[in-house]
Amino acid sequence: MNARTEPAEKGTSAIARPPLVRELLLVAGLFLVYKFGRQLATGHTGEALHNAHRVWDLERTLHLPGEGAVQSVLLHNDTLVHLANTFYATVHFPATVAFLVWLYLRRPAHYVWARRVLATLTSAALVLPFVFPLAPPRMLAATGLVDTAKVYGPSVYGPPTSDHLSNQFAAMPSLHFGWALMVAIGLIVATRSRWRWLWLLHPLVTLIVIVGTANHYWLDALVATAMLGIALALIHPPHRTATTAGRGQSQLTPEKQPVLVGAGR
Repeated sequence: MNARTEPAEKGTSAIARPPLVRELLLVAGLFLVYKFGRQLATGHTGEALHNAHRVWDLERTLHLPGEGAVQSVLLHNDTLVHLANTFYATVHFPATVAFLVWLYLRRPAHYVWARRVLATLTSAALVLPFVFPLAPPRMLAATGLVDTAKVYGPSVYGPPTSDHLSNQFAAMPSLHFGWALMVAIGLIVATRSRWRWLWLLHPLVTLIVIVGTANHYWLDALVATAMLGIALALIHPPHRTATTAGRGQSQLTPEKQPVLVGAGR
């Protein structure tokens, strides 16, 4: 699963990398928007809990598997649930940063594509808490789920009433899952190793963790997947085109991007 074993694509070196300082500022801005943007939609506790009941009932109507089935597996072993909480708290940001850094160094054209997709997904996801605030299942007594982070640790959240660093009523969509899925898709598209499909284990483990720790509903991940699908449909990955006739070489060229993401350059 080590993407570094994949040799650089022919012609990749011909693609100028975006200026490093500019990219650092853009990516830092993306993470700050993600971290602090949702706080603007705080103060909807009653509505968020009401929507949580609606989501829980809808999942039962759709006959989706109960989140409790996943959590019960984790709760069989204290070490396992502690690892799940640690994964939730520590893997999300570093994995995405490592993904972007690797693409920037090894696949510049794919880096620009992936950064635009992540920026579009994140920006769109920030709208939902304003129109549909949602309490996570760990806050909903009707689910019968345990707040594993609070009970077993480690926890990244404090009491909702005093937590000024995050909006805990922004469960939908799950950017934990959306970003993890994009990391896997990006590495599958950017590399050609026959083992590259194993990167799908990253969003799979993320899905098990976010549901098993009662931080997200299944529908949170499904909505994130749908939003990512729309972003990928609008923002195309780079493709190989022939260079000078007779050379038999190829290079990666970015697709023309829609005006929608022009501001993310």
